[in-house]
Amino acid sequence: MNKTYKLAIVGATGLVGRTALKVLEEKNLPISEYVFFASSNSAGKEIIFQNKKYVVRELNEHSFDEGFDFAIFSAGSDTAKKYAPIASSHGCIVIDNSSAFRMDKNVPLVVPEVNPEEIKNNKGIIANPNCSTIQAVVPLKALDNKYGIKRIVYS
Repeated sequence: MNKTYKLAIVGATGLVGRTALKVLEEKNLPISEYVFFASSNSAGKEIIFQNKKYVVRELNEHSFDEGFDFAIFSAGSDTAKKYAPIASSHGCIVIDNSSAFRMDKNVPLVVPEVNPEEIKNNKGIIANPNCSTIQAVVPLKALDNKYGIKRIVYS
């Protein structure tokens, strides 16, 4: 039997969270259970995902007590700084979309098409760069591989 995973989406009702859900619907990932979290303002709302109705839960200090394999955080830096370490302390690997951990030398900054090997260096939290950086580094990586880039001035 193949392993399946339990996934939390933090910030599920926001623009980035909803976009993550659209991408997840397109993939055939081995996820056995999805749980959606948001602020108290959005708690109780319903989300239809993969033809199933989910009730959004309020994110709090005990949200990760039940155990998750992974969590996608799309709820801003303050939320990530407070709750990502809590999730990680429960054995959950956090993928954070905010700027909270991007400059943290202990958190790998990963673009899968560029440096996927860095994922294994995580200590429970993985950061990703902002959207404009991701768009730039993917083709720059290909150019660097072929020609060897010495310097980039990006304005």
